[in-house]
Amino acid sequence: MKRILITGTNGMIGQLILDLCLQRTDVATVTSITRKLLGIAHPKLREVIHHDFMDLSVIRDHFSNQDLCFYCIGVYTGTVPRKEFRKITVDYTRVFAETLKQMSPEVVFCFLSGQGADRTEKSKLMFAQDKGIAENILEKLAFKQLIIVRPGYIYPVTPRKEPNFLYRLSRLLYKPILSKIYPNIGLTSLQLANAMVKLGWQGASQQVYENKEIRQVAISE
Repeated sequence: MKRILITGTNGMIGQLILDLCLQRTDVATVTSITRKLLGIAHPKLREVIHHDFMDLSVIRDHFSNQDLCFYCIGVYTGTVPRKEFRKITVDYTRVFAETLKQMSPEVVFCFLSGQGADRTEKSKLMFAQDKGIAENILEKLAFKQLIIVRPGYIYPVTPRKEPNFLYRLSRLLYKPILSKIYPNIGLTSLQLANAMVKLGWQGASQQVYENKEIRQVAISE
């Protein structure tokens, strides 16, 4: 029976992963660390509401004795100032991962990154550089297993308000056109969530999974 820790459960992928974990019979508890209530009740769910992700000291005990973590905190490019994007993408990841490593040294860490993440940390693209920095921080912590997924465009399977015009256009074109012409340009949100849960449970044969590999995991038996 696994004890699961998830953050980002108010977001598109974190919410789907939460649902998949709660459905499993081999899960003991699912601890959700987020800023607002999820609005659901389940006997396996432990909700932890916390606002300052730069200081996790008051909720530190919730990080102990965890077997598997899904880290799904993220922010869209252009929705917050540059400094805030770096704080959310890099600093939140560092503080969370360091706390978890200290409290659950044998935990498996699944990290939702993104296509184009640059481990050289030299990219001129804000998203690529910051995701690369975050990945490097995680690798240095030497988790029992670190699994990094780098999806391309994520097609939402549930209704939501798109963050900008490009995302609205992508959602309109993905299924009828883009997914057929460029099958590896993206994947659905449910495919991504399914793949992350599979990798977390079964273990991964490699550290980094690019978009094509994530899709293959999602459709495999």
